[in-house]
Amino acid sequence: MRALLLALAVLLSGCSTATNAPSLAPRPAERIDPRVPVPEPAISTIPSPGLTQELASLVAQANAGDDAFAPLVERARQLADAAGGKESESWILAQQALSAAVAARSPVAGAVADIDALGASKIQQLGGISAADLTAIDAAAARVGGIDQREAAAIAAIQAKLAR
Repeated sequence: MRALLLALAVLLSGCSTATNAPSLAPRPAERIDPRVPVPEPAISTIPSPGLTQELASLVAQANAGDDAFAPLVERARQLADAAGGKESESWILAQQALSAAVAARSPVAGAVADIDALGASKIQQLGGISAADLTAIDAAAARVGGIDQREAAAIAAIQAKLAR
């Protein structure tokens, strides 16, 4: 009988209330209806301050470089059309004119590199780039890249004439 009372006392001591037991009530996060749509953050359509001016300056640099390149490449084209065989004096003059035209491409090449570096530095500094900044950088890169490709094609055409 004593053993029975002792076993009953041990079993009843396990039914005592715990003071640190977690509540079974819903937590605040469980009260949110998962079917409610989460609002999208507003996306800015305005580039960062100063970025627009910096990009405009780089595009202007490329345009000015293209304006300086145009007469030089035209002169190189004329001399290449009139050039004689390889290593003739007229061929050498055409090569020199072509070299001057290639050197005149540096403002455009610099603008291409600076636009790329501008986007990369924003990403590196901020850990990302806003959609408005990316759009502005892409637009400037496309304009300057078009100038660069046109100049490269003109140089390649003259080189092909002189390689004959």
